[in-house]
Amino acid sequence: MSRVLVVDDEANLRKVLAAMLRKDGYEVTVAEDGEQALAEFEKNGADVIVSDLVMPRLGGMDILTRVKAARSDVPVIIITAHGTVDSAVEAIKAGAFDYITKPFEHSEIRAVVAKAARTQEANQGHVAPEGRARSSLIGDSPVMHDIFKIIDKVADTPSTVLITGESGTGKELVATALHDGSGRRDKPLIKISCAAIPKDLMESELFGYERGAFTGAVTSKPGRFELADGGTLFLDEIGEVPLEMQVKLLRVLQESEFERVGGIKTTRVDVRLIAATNRDLEKEVEAGRFRKDLYYRLNVVPMHLLPLRERATDVPALVRHFIEKYNRRLNKKIEGISDEALTQLQAYPWPGNIRELENMTERVLLFADGPRIELKDLPEPVRGGSVSAAIALGATPEVGETPLKDFLKQRQAQIEKSFIVQALTKTEGNVTRAAKLLQISRKSLQTKMKEFGLRDESPDE
Repeated sequence: MSRVLVVDDEANLRKVLAAMLRKDGYEVTVAEDGEQALAEFEKNGADVIVSDLVMPRLGGMDILTRVKAARSDVPVIIITAHGTVDSAVEAIKAGAFDYITKPFEHSEIRAVVAKAARTQEANQGHVAPEGRARSSLIGDSPVMHDIFKIIDKVADTPSTVLITGESGTGKELVATALHDGSGRRDKPLIKISCAAIPKDLMESELFGYERGAFTGAVTSKPGRFELADGGTLFLDEIGEVPLEMQVKLLRVLQESEFERVGGIKTTRVDVRLIAATNRDLEKEVEAGRFRKDLYYRLNVVPMHLLPLRERATDVPALVRHFIEKYNRRLNKKIEGISDEALTQLQAYPWPGNIRELENMTERVLLFADGPRIELKDLPEPVRGGSVSAAIALGATPEVGETPLKDFLKQRQAQIEKSFIVQALTKTEGNVTRAAKLLQISRKSLQTKMKEFGLRDESPDE
């Protein structure tokens, strides 16, 4: 159940919004001004915040600024009167999820809150940048160093970038790093998840609409392309855009112009587009679900993020980062993690990638009693380490999604890695003795350890 915090100095409006959202199944708390709202947020948190823009003491912009500094993933929806629409647009550029003008239809605010809740649910647990810079990207593996090099080369260019990779691998962080490294860093970075938008609303979300364009359109509203003018637009899950919308998206990329829904005036924009997807767009093109011309237009600079199971050397740095992050957030004092526990984390295939690792680290910190995380503190599926567990841990794809040969190769690698981790754990990291246990040569074991991203810190013997 999503928790919604409603902030408004009008008692009647607070009451109406709270009743309406509770009826929709949300857990709702209310605040009469910004100070009360921030105190409530600091104490109990929230998944979505709905705030009036103009209030005594602290207003909606103050709430937005402080919430984004503390929890950049929490959607903040701004409510505004007609006379302050310009201020609301500025709030969007500052990171607000959306804005609604008074008077509004109940269906409109319910739809926006639902979309915000879906977006928050989809993004929950994602690695959140601690600052708006490339330093928010963490990794010691060679593949991550290659990603850093690409970012340095293409960030300050207008070129379109297509980021691919499984869910939870950090695609949004790469998009943020590209924006922050560009000359557009002082302009808006507008992010939108195409998977979170109903198909019949996608055109109005991207291009905006004019008053009277459809039922409920009581005022004109700019779309995401307009809001991102001069800056960067990040379209996450671009593979979810329906075919009929792909034509219009292609036109914007080619001509830098569009019309709002229900409008006749052509609007020109200067937007740098970054797209991301967890789908194989080449296969989507072959299947007729994605336009070939749009794919080529998007794929100017391709960047692929490997799943965490294929870059296990990044796990230690990520774990240290998450321990530090959740020590602050949970008021804990965990000093680190044992080598045995860290080795086990590197062996686990992480089907949920960085998102899953972060969630697990937060959970472990909540219940850890000692000064550091030990093997016994890890969840059973992670610390199991048996061959049967290794087989069970990998998600089984639907028949037809992955060739049988590739699937068997991946599972064999998981089992090999599990055996090696067990041997290293039993020998306390001694490679020579681990090789004897596995009945392979030391050189073969070192090759496998390098392949699986496992550290070799064993003394020579």
